[in-house]
Amino acid sequence: MSLKVFYIGKKTSTISHFVELLNDDLEVFHSHFEILKNKHSYKGFSVLFFLIEKEKMETDLECIAALRKVFPYGYFILISEALDNLEGFVYLKNGILDTITPNVDKARLQEIFDFNLKHQQKIDTALLDETNPIRLFHLPLWKRIFDIILSLAALILLFPLYVIAALSIRIESKGAIVYKSKRVGSNYKVFNFYKFRSMFVDADKRLKEFSLLNQYRQEERNVEKIEMTDEPILTDEDDLLMVSDDFVLSEKDYIQIQRNKQKNAFVKFDKDPRITKVGRIIRKYSIDELPQLINVLKGDMSIVGNRPLPLYEAELLTKDEYIDRFMAPSGLTGLWQVEKRGEAGKLSAEERKLLDIRYAKEFSLFLDIKIIFKTFTAFIQKENV
Repeated sequence: MSLKVFYIGKKTSTISHFVELLNDDLEVFHSHFEILKNKHSYKGFSVLFFLIEKEKMETDLECIAALRKVFPYGYFILISEALDNLEGFVYLKNGILDTITPNVDKARLQEIFDFNLKHQQKIDTALLDETNPIRLFHLPLWKRIFDIILSLAALILLFPLYVIAALSIRIESKGAIVYKSKRVGSNYKVFNFYKFRSMFVDADKRLKEFSLLNQYRQEERNVEKIEMTDEPILTDEDDLLMVSDDFVLSEKDYIQIQRNKQKNAFVKFDKDPRITKVGRIIRKYSIDELPQLINVLKGDMSIVGNRPLPLYEAELLTKDEYIDRFMAPSGLTGLWQVEKRGEAGKLSAEERKLLDIRYAKEFSLFLDIKIIFKTFTAFIQKENV
């Protein structure tokens, strides 16, 4: 398996150390622009590693974003003496997958390379195994055409509503009007998911107000910190962060949840105090979901399908009995959203998972039209869902 390692940085002593460790396997560049100029030369390599010397965060994030755009499957490693929790969160959120010190030893570096090479080898082997092919979902042509027509029509017709929602959000509270987050859709594909912002930017400061409000909380769970927010969160210095779309979780809490055997894979709060006044209105009538029409037009999602999940929630559903939910289109609306929406709308986590699997096995044009009709009739309701 072919391997390529790039070093991006200018510190002579650190460069010398890595050249000594990796010899001919390493190419050194002072800027990521030099790599991008010759991007076509590196297409033949199975695995690309990028060792990025930490400089200013803003500069580093620009570098990572540019490289990830061209090399989406590259493995990005930050070279740094130490990171505080906030820095670690930001770098992790923007694509850094590991950190090493400037004086890292060869054993540690080789451990990183071996792990990822072994992982890639398993994928390549599975792709070549005709007796046990990897299951992939393919969106039917009729459904893609249906999605394009409906999403374009909706974007045009609802444009005034977009403008009103955007102005209302901006007037009430500071922060971005639309935020994007990582979600897992069909075939476990990760994509950027768009929503109108409905929370205060200081939502992490309101944790004590809603720590016991999770509708799907199991008593045996005993997890104290589930911090759902649009903003970065700090934890104790020795506490490893597990990052999701809507929340950050400490390692010890993550382990506890894993022990609960997927009973709490879905997280939802009733009467959440972090939501703005405008946020309550746009959530009540699902206006906060409108930017996802862009996702539909791009092909990330379908109008009807299974709800794309945050990374953390999706990771809990990789067991055999639940994997079928990812063998279906991701959607704006779906079976569980219309089954018991309104006063009877508190579905259990198990009910939601089973409805997702049912849709994956039974979806059709007739079922999609039926779900869309039910979605429209469910817009006016007495509680947020």
